[in-house]
Amino acid sequence: MRDLRHISWLKAARKDFSEFPEDVQSDVFDALTVAAEGMLSGKAKPFKGVDGGVFEIALRYRGDAFRAIYAVKIDVDIWVIHAFQKKSKQSVKTPQMEVDLIRERLKRLKEALK
Repeated sequence: MRDLRHISWLKAARKDFSEFPEDVQSDVFDALTVAAEGMLSGKAKPFKGVDGGVFEIALRYRGDAFRAIYAVKIDVDIWVIHAFQKKSKQSVKTPQMEVDLIRERLKRLKEALK
């Protein structure tokens, strides 16, 4: 049996994630399981714009883009910080509003776990 880290969710991230299509949810769970095993899924990459240890799972599904952001260096758990459907078709870049929300959630999570 492998040693897995627990996957924890911020309540708002879990709620938003529950609205993703089932196939997308399954793919995100697979990538999070890989992270819990201490590896990096091919669907995940470092998330730019915040401190290290934060990763983004980026998926395309039926022409839509879905993102899940998780942190590995905050606690012993893997923490899912944010989940959203990316609306902009113009750019690959994550909208600033989403980046600001991720930063705020990371800050609050770190304070709550002190």
